[in-house]
Amino acid sequence: MKLKLIVFSLLLLCLLGGGCSSVPDFDDNLNSIVKPYRFNFINWELRAMAYETRQWLGCDQAEIDSPTDTVIEYFSLVEQIRSLEWEIAANETGNLASLEDELNDLEEQRAALVGSVEKIIADQIKEVLNEQGIFHPLDKYIRVTLTFPPVNFILGELPYLLVISPRERIESMREIALRSNLTLEEIESIEAEADELGVSSLVVELGGTGALYPTLVTSDASLRFTIDTAVEEWLHQYLALKPLGFRYILDLLGISRSYEIATMNETLASMVSTEIGAIVREKYYPDYENGAQTESDSGFDFNREMREIRIAVDEYLAQGEIELAEEFMEEKRQYLLSMGYYIRKLNQAYFAFHGAYADEPTSVSPIGFELKRLRARSESLRDFLNTVAAMTGRQELRELLDSLQ
Repeated sequence: MKLKLIVFSLLLLCLLGGGCSSVPDFDDNLNSIVKPYRFNFINWELRAMAYETRQWLGCDQAEIDSPTDTVIEYFSLVEQIRSLEWEIAANETGNLASLEDELNDLEEQRAALVGSVEKIIADQIKEVLNEQGIFHPLDKYIRVTLTFPPVNFILGELPYLLVISPRERIESMREIALRSNLTLEEIESIEAEADELGVSSLVVELGGTGALYPTLVTSDASLRFTIDTAVEEWLHQYLALKPLGFRYILDLLGISRSYEIATMNETLASMVSTEIGAIVREKYYPDYENGAQTESDSGFDFNREMREIRIAVDEYLAQGEIELAEEFMEEKRQYLLSMGYYIRKLNQAYFAFHGAYADEPTSVSPIGFELKRLRARSESLRDFLNTVAAMTGRQELRELLDSLQ
């Protein structure tokens, strides 16, 4: 049976939002707000063990004639289900019962394939990682071609994440995992109560999480997103045994806060997963449309707009104009809506969460540019990954770049 329960990272990462705090009164108040809604990591792991055991003992061990076709069929069903759900929600036809029957049939077909698809994609990712010479966190000292942690993920429903930022600056100060079945009313209630503590809060949807083993990836995304996210969450577990990843764990636990460490870790995982994901798709799905987005015919540049908003907000906050910054963000949120981009809530916590990925337009951190410069100077993806993973802070990154000039 597959190696199970990678405890070394799980027991630490599952404490998202908890841990030591220098502001006990704040945390006590925040914990009282979120207590009824917290995600139960232990219950999820127990269910995951049962699921993995059924998969191992069940019929999924049978040889699949065409693994690639099986994966493509699965994601075709995902697209059909999404389209049908929109049609039912719009309620534009009187034949609702027939549509719901069709939806149930599609969901049954998807459920029948999910176990096979998880294993197929995991094996494909593992093969590409091995081709790149990426095996395990200790490969500098232990020369064995064993992939560790084993690449293993489950397609399912993700927990929500409550992100807390100070109002006077953009920085993630708390992140707490919440139940996946929250209603919009509950989400808005949590945010309103948290905001009363004098902070900026946002409950966000996750696409994947490496705080669990197997990692968890959303079941209703495209093939492109699924592959990239499965790789990224595996990388977070790989990095947990590296200096950079361990420092990130300390940040998540509140023991040693460092937004720069969080940004380096998230950006590194994002960059490497994008490269690995592209290789996987080119190797196994070269003719499949992987959910690529097309540019707007209107000429509106969402990425540029978001970056300009972030820069303006930082300027407001630097001048102590918190209320003006918040009014500005709401005005821009309404503008984005008029341009066809729906963002439920645009605030400091939004930018704190998305800004941790320095290769995204919502970030103004120079770390993304610095990591891209280092990647361009690296001999291989493996060298780039392990060079950055060995760092304990941004200063080391800057010194290395200076030495390469």
